[in-house]
Amino acid sequence: MSAFDPEPFLASLTTRPGVYRMVGDGGAVLYVGKARNLKARVTAYFRASGLTAKTMALVAKVRDIQVTVTSSETEALLLEQSLIKAERPPYNVVLRDDKSYPYIHLTEHAYPRLAFHRGARKGGRYFGPFPSAAAVRDSLNILQKLFGIRPCEDGFFKNRSRPCLQYQINRCSAPCVGLIDRDRYADDVRLAVMFLEGKSQDVLAEFKAKMETAADALEFERAARCRDQIDHLRRVQENQYVHGAGGDVDIFGIAPSDGAVPGRGDANGASSAKAAAGGRGAAQVCVQGLFVRDGRLLGHRTWFPKNELAMSCGDMLFAFLSQYYLGGGDREIPKSVIASAPMRDSDLLASALAAQARRKVEVSSRVRGQRARWAKMAAENAEISLNALVADRQNMMSKFVELQGALDSEDLPKRLECFDISHTGGESTVASCVVFDTEGPVKSDYRRFNIEGIARGDDYGAIEQTISRRYSRLAQGEGILPDVVVIDGGVGQVNRAAEVLGSLQLDDIALLGVAKGPTRKPGLETIVLAGGGDLALPPNGPAMHLLQQVRDEAHRFAIAGHRGRRQKQKRRSVLDDIPGIGPRRKRELLAHFGSVSSITGASPEEISKVPGISLKLAAEIHGSLHGQ
Repeated sequence: MSAFDPEPFLASLTTRPGVYRMVGDGGAVLYVGKARNLKARVTAYFRASGLTAKTMALVAKVRDIQVTVTSSETEALLLEQSLIKAERPPYNVVLRDDKSYPYIHLTEHAYPRLAFHRGARKGGRYFGPFPSAAAVRDSLNILQKLFGIRPCEDGFFKNRSRPCLQYQINRCSAPCVGLIDRDRYADDVRLAVMFLEGKSQDVLAEFKAKMETAADALEFERAARCRDQIDHLRRVQENQYVHGAGGDVDIFGIAPSDGAVPGRGDANGASSAKAAAGGRGAAQVCVQGLFVRDGRLLGHRTWFPKNELAMSCGDMLFAFLSQYYLGGGDREIPKSVIASAPMRDSDLLASALAAQARRKVEVSSRVRGQRARWAKMAAENAEISLNALVADRQNMMSKFVELQGALDSEDLPKRLECFDISHTGGESTVASCVVFDTEGPVKSDYRRFNIEGIARGDDYGAIEQTISRRYSRLAQGEGILPDVVVIDGGVGQVNRAAEVLGSLQLDDIALLGVAKGPTRKPGLETIVLAGGGDLALPPNGPAMHLLQQVRDEAHRFAIAGHRGRRQKQKRRSVLDDIPGIGPRRKRELLAHFGSVSSITGASPEEISKVPGISLKLAAEIHGSLHGQ
């Protein structure tokens, strides 16, 4: 595309509200923005002075600007967020978090179960949403300890003949084998629901009454259990409740890379967040979210969005919250949103959230009392998290500098790739490749390779196949070549990898092997060089720590892949080989009978009672399981 000429475009541009899209080479969308006055807003990008360096860099890449006119600024904001989600422009704040919120699900059953749930709802009651999966699992852990509600699937529950381990460790009352009657279990479920609804004081009062009743009846074991439940519930209340709090509130704090929280900036963020924290090419900020429901602090989350256009904290927080609530996904909009930095367009955001939630939503930054303390706490936590991130990256850089000196290299190695092989007796062999740069792990570039066509347990052959598959395409320019390749292994593995790299004409890449010492203890490794010889590194030096960290990460990633592949093979059953049995029917059969052995022992008539299984298909299943 030719360079963009703004003058004729700006001359004809409307003053109405709308959305503009800045397009670069090849039609790629660089930035999506909204405006109350399109002409004034877009013209500001082409003024002679007052722009930040990053905004000028964006404008230099623009080859076209596309405009969509809307009836109001609120409608423009909603359209902007949907376009950001669809296009994912590099200069916008884009949340790469498309998962829906997790909930706790209480099933419809004579003996209901409490379980983690994410996705579409299918009956029963749902409690939440929770800010993270960890918050749900913590709550489920508390509920099991307090009330003994079963966590097992219905198929498992139906086919038990004796209590499972959950009963032995006092986390389930074993309704599957009748160790608790239906009325008592229903009462436990009622108390669990009250707890999830935030009525823990009422639950505590009932526990106290039950303890006194049991003590009066000389049932001291039951009284002791009620006492333990009371103690545990009090500890939970101390951890979950925010003193003086009430209602449904989301609190967001922000900290830029220098740890300060500046105020408003101009339209293009001229008084922006300061020096970059090293966000792989962009200044980075930290946003901390605290989530309060019914006076309970459900949890918190931390994000590190990139500040591509050096916006002020207020503008950055506005862009983040717009994308968070309006960018799609199953987001619950609370009654109140508190921001630690002033946002010029907070009224616009409140209007858009109210339109989405179909009720009034308050968005504020000027708050007092308890709410001001919340905002301060969120901002302080954001600053602490960002400082930890910056310190970690600085520490990583020092390790790369030390490795440069050890390798006697003129250039600082900026990308390091490490390989490891994992298998069990040669079964389900998986190779891993992890990538580190001067900021730490680059997890988007991690890769796994399922190894086939080699002798069982042949680690040399596995390394040869992995290196060949990894670098055949990279040698042709389809990716980023590393500066250093590390192999978790000794001389044999390193020399085999060197042969492959040589055949691909990539022998200029530094190649190292991390060979474990006789006792396999950290610090006693030998760093093997390709072609023979060792690299002398101080056992407790930064370079050795870097190689150990990368090696351990490759080992973890390989083991996780190997276990997943092995479990997938073990989960495969004879039902998968029967024509007409897909995942849904297989799930229905196992839920009804509990196991393949129970299905094998059933008659075709019994099998046909399963939903979705005709008598003809039941006969085929019966015949396949009996080798007919």
